[in-house]
Amino acid sequence: MVRHLSRRLATLILSLLVASAAIFAVVDLVPGDPASFMLGTGARPDTLAALRQQMGLDLPWPVRYARWMGGILTGDLGTSLAYKTPVAGMLWDRIQVSLPLAVMALVLAVAVAFPAGMFAAARRGRGGDVAVMGATQLGIALPNFWFAMLLVLLFAVKLRLLPAGGFPGWDQPLAALRALILPAVALALPQGAILARVLRSALVETLGQDYIRSARAKGLTRGQALRRHALRNALIPVLTILGMQFSFLLAGAIIIENVFYLPGIGRLIFQAITQRDLVVVQSAVLVLVAAVILVTFLVDLAYVLIDPRLRTR
Repeated sequence: MVRHLSRRLATLILSLLVASAAIFAVVDLVPGDPASFMLGTGARPDTLAALRQQMGLDLPWPVRYARWMGGILTGDLGTSLAYKTPVAGMLWDRIQVSLPLAVMALVLAVAVAFPAGMFAAARRGRGGDVAVMGATQLGIALPNFWFAMLLVLLFAVKLRLLPAGGFPGWDQPLAALRALILPAVALALPQGAILARVLRSALVETLGQDYIRSARAKGLTRGQALRRHALRNALIPVLTILGMQFSFLLAGAIIIENVFYLPGIGRLIFQAITQRDLVVVQSAVLVLVAAVILVTFLVDLAYVLIDPRLRTR
């Protein structure tokens, strides 16, 4: 088990290094000059050259990458070119919206998917299974931004139960949670549908194993065998999907954040790209990639806890 975790930790560190180099290189190759964008097309050449020198754009690529990585290791992510504020502070403010939103959406998806997947697996080929699979297919097909607008029309405009958008801040915790409910539901719909289908397939495969038949022969009902024995053994593919979904919810909620005017990290990246604020883009994307790699590492740890066979590798 120690060897397995050591290999996974080494892979995590190597992945972060490779990802940081790739992100810096891709952003650096984007056409255009941030200094020219800031000063405008009528800027004098000497002024432009002075700004490029001040921003370090005249230095070779390896030197700029080394400086960037050195700043990251010390907690200095640079200063936003558009807002003239530290990038670390901007990311911290935005992650306080995106992270709770992702967690709420994932909790909602799991709360719906597990009962639905178990219900469908226990009634394989019957009416309940067909109904659940049809509903999940519809949930996957519906665009989440369109579903989000329907939620706004119903719960914000017609019923006036929840806010249509904006975020008041965590100094008002109840209002902040209310502001995240509709976007979390919109994000959870397709993820819950996907998770329910994966869980149902994994459970159906597990229910055909010999140890399940032995449990049934000892007197357990199909539902008891599913809950006591099949569910745990079907969790590995489900955990894989959960890890991928959390990464998507954290990094891929740009459209939903714009629909609900949420100041999340996805919307920050979108704004930084339109303003050519490359310092923010590089640091924000690296934070998201690091979060994805870390979630993958935690999923690997969960594999070890669920499957004892991995502890001997």
